[in-house]
Amino acid sequence: MENVIEEKAQEHGFLLSRMENMGHEQVVFCNDKASGLKAIIAIHNTVLGPSLGGTRMWNYKTEADALTDVLRLSRGMTYKSSISGLNLGGGKAVIIGDSRKDKSEALFRRFGKFVDSLNGKYITAEDVGVSPKEMTWVNMETDFVTGLPGTSGDPSPLTAYGVYMGMKAAAKKAYGNDSLARRKIAVQGAGHVGQYLIKHLVDEEAVVYVTDIHEPTLKEVSNKYNVKIVGIDEIYDLDVDIYSPCALGATVNDDTIDRLKCSVIAGAANNQLKDEAKHGKILIEKGIHYAPDYLINAGGVINCFSELIGYNKDHVMELTENIYNTTLNIFNKAEKEGIPTYLAANRMAEERIEQIGKIKLSF
Repeated sequence: MENVIEEKAQEHGFLLSRMENMGHEQVVFCNDKASGLKAIIAIHNTVLGPSLGGTRMWNYKTEADALTDVLRLSRGMTYKSSISGLNLGGGKAVIIGDSRKDKSEALFRRFGKFVDSLNGKYITAEDVGVSPKEMTWVNMETDFVTGLPGTSGDPSPLTAYGVYMGMKAAAKKAYGNDSLARRKIAVQGAGHVGQYLIKHLVDEEAVVYVTDIHEPTLKEVSNKYNVKIVGIDEIYDLDVDIYSPCALGATVNDDTIDRLKCSVIAGAANNQLKDEAKHGKILIEKGIHYAPDYLINAGGVINCFSELIGYNKDHVMELTENIYNTTLNIFNKAEKEGIPTYLAANRMAEERIEQIGKIKLSF
């Protein structure tokens, strides 16, 4: 018995160390046997305002994988809101389960109760594996939810538009102009955001290659758009101008980075670099222009924030289009300081948090 207690104490100590190293304020583990809910809510930082971030439902191989994902995602949300000029902090939630089989009203309503217990410190929305329909179930138990039908709705179109703007800015930096016409672009992941992005690219007459883990999705995309379907692993070896990861993170890693032949990486996925310091440096050495993920995929959180303060579509579009200018500013900052773009973006986000934090402490 003493050994079990000691092991648990070590696990908790390890978690607290990870939270401290990444700057997290709070992590909530949610379990409900009746509904089958197993979830983790991570609150990274609330200096700028309440933490906001979507709920992801994914069939993680291990609970440790789920924890790693939610910690990285919530940290990314802090930086995303800060660099976008929003008065929001960063949070995220993950539900462990198969989104195609395990969804139920009971599960999401029970999750809503956990969200509500945080008294507004965390505001949720949809993410991978979750739709506005499930958010209506969450909303039955808490008001701390955005992206509901009848309001701003699905944030995916705005997320995709921001990625498109960021991609064009990256193309301008790499090629001297921002036209994507006839550019060869590999899109990894054709979910909600991926498909909206594909439409923007096809409309601009880019040559688009697409892969996805779900065959029905690929068939739908192939029928709807003039794109070329490729294998899941084949995507890394294509001779393309732009690689656009739009599924899960960490696809730029030790196994893939030397295979990439692109000049630009710009996509919707969060945490695209498995090891920021290591792989960010390698991208510079390879001459690949990396548009920081949380910067260019911020359209969704911009949309959700507008819903919270009083939705204004024109303002949302203006802020999302400004991702183009911010992306160019990040490239210029990185070049001037001789640092990777992810680090330039991190520093810009951290500077705003520090400045606003000092203002709040002065009262």
